[in-house]
Amino acid sequence: MTSTPSTMKADTESETAPALGSLLDESATGVQMSHSHTLDSAPVSDTRIRNGVNGPSPAPLKQTASTGFGANMFWSSLLSLAAVGAIAAGAIGYLKWQSIQPPKLPPGFASSNGRIEAIEVHVATKLAGRIFDELVREGDFVSAGQVVAHMDISVLKAQLGEAKANVARAQLSIETARSTLAQRESEKTAAEAVVAEREAELVLATSEYNRTRELVGKGGLSEAQLDIKRASFYKAKAALASARANVSASAAAINTAKTAIIAAEANVESARAAAERIQVDIDDSTLKAPRTGRIQYRVSQPGEVLPAGGRVLNLIDITDVYMNFFLPEAAAGRVKIGAEVRLVLDALPRSVIPARVSFVSDVAQFTPKTVETAQERQKLAFRIRAHIAPDLLQRYSRDVKAGLPGMAYVQLDPDAAWPAYLEVKLPQ
Repeated sequence: MTSTPSTMKADTESETAPALGSLLDESATGVQMSHSHTLDSAPVSDTRIRNGVNGPSPAPLKQTASTGFGANMFWSSLLSLAAVGAIAAGAIGYLKWQSIQPPKLPPGFASSNGRIEAIEVHVATKLAGRIFDELVREGDFVSAGQVVAHMDISVLKAQLGEAKANVARAQLSIETARSTLAQRESEKTAAEAVVAEREAELVLATSEYNRTRELVGKGGLSEAQLDIKRASFYKAKAALASARANVSASAAAINTAKTAIIAAEANVESARAAAERIQVDIDDSTLKAPRTGRIQYRVSQPGEVLPAGGRVLNLIDITDVYMNFFLPEAAAGRVKIGAEVRLVLDALPRSVIPARVSFVSDVAQFTPKTVETAQERQKLAFRIRAHIAPDLLQRYSRDVKAGLPGMAYVQLDPDAAWPAYLEVKLPQ
């Protein structure tokens, strides 16, 4: 009578066990049956009878060695399945990775990785000054000669006005010098006329002096009259010398007037040159794109004051695009200037862009960390530059971007045929 309730209680607990029990093998079932037998043979506690409990409570279940073995078998199966799945997934991933890798290069070719680069150009102010405005933004496409910014030219306008006034003043000085020259030429003419007059007077004084001297010798005239004629002769002679000196002075004055004209003309040219220089500074204050390209940065903003040579904008020349890559000595020694190159960018893996070698360094350098080499111990390499044709860049001018990584494949043997996957395929 005491074992019947215990048996029923054990059977109920067995029916409500977790679903995992159904996955265990027959040994786990045997454990449950043995466990039920243990419950059936458990004695009734006197204390529970004194408390009026109908029948003894089942003893707590104790896990046996057989139960632990079954659980271990279950988890081992799960781990085995997971390991098999991981191996299968890894194999599938490896096969997929292998499928997207390019085939091995045939003989006569070499490859290396690099980045698309372009010539950077700085738009800078020629003179110190304040930025008046900027007409472009970062990323804008500009053409060579396009106005991109203005500098404040208020001071330059004032200087230009002053220079033009100096030009007018210099031109007036030319007119003044020419008038002075005409005056000096007139004075010379008058001085020459006086010379002629003085020469006539000297001739007369000489004749009178000679006759008087003869008459005095014959006793016809007195010595006093001879002295008068002698004084008149020397006076006329001195007057002629003075007149001739005036002619020489007039000639010198004419030369001075001519020199003044030349100086005035030079002053005009100098003033005009100063005005033109200021005008050039004003023109240079209108900043223009030196090359066709794309604006990368607005280095300075409107209102900022910059020194001479201060950078306002930075752009890249999209007509001068190339890729630098590195090759070991064995391959670099076979690269020729003008050799064909194929570029495959990571961003356009299905496109093959043609290029040509434009530069081969004659000095080896340490391989950059971004360059992958076949042998880790290879520490030196030669830099190769491959330029993309300008006409091709012109067609894709708005799609050119610097900094894109990719692979460069160079033809070492001119007779080697390009593999099919490296045939030129331009982006659509």
